[in-house]
Amino acid sequence: MNPTSGPDEGPAGTPRPARRAVLRAVFTATVLAGTGGALAPVLLRGQDPGDPGQDRDAVGPERFSELYRGRTIRGTATAVVPAGAQPRNGESVAAPAVDVSIDGRTLHVMRRADGSYLSTVNHYESFPTLLETARAAVDELGTAQLSSVSPHTI
Repeated sequence: MNPTSGPDEGPAGTPRPARRAVLRAVFTATVLAGTGGALAPVLLRGQDPGDPGQDRDAVGPERFSELYRGRTIRGTATAVVPAGAQPRNGESVAAPAVDVSIDGRTLHVMRRADGSYLSTVNHYESFPTLLETARAAVDELGTAQLSSVSPHTI
């Protein structure tokens, strides 16, 4: 044993890592791991085709035509890109185009921010799909008919 050095140290004068530097490195690694774990579901969303939440906000080509309680209901929802629209930061510029009719008369439907739909017939309740929105409107209308005039004409 050398009198100028301790039992586990190198030669005298060799600097040891400061306790503060070691704690700072451990803290930084912990913060990075935690941030990565929190952001992983967001960043990896859409990678797995089996992911049920993948298309939650996207308007897909929803089409239906059926006879429900003696009423013919038809509807489509497609994504429409406005002319000259430029995507920013990888975001889509597609706007939903929704068309729903009951017995040939237009049912006015609005898409909410959470992706659900509501109609002018039943505007206090939202529905996850256009088909459910149209069925609820038929249930609410009963034997009455929709107005043939649009309330939003100019």
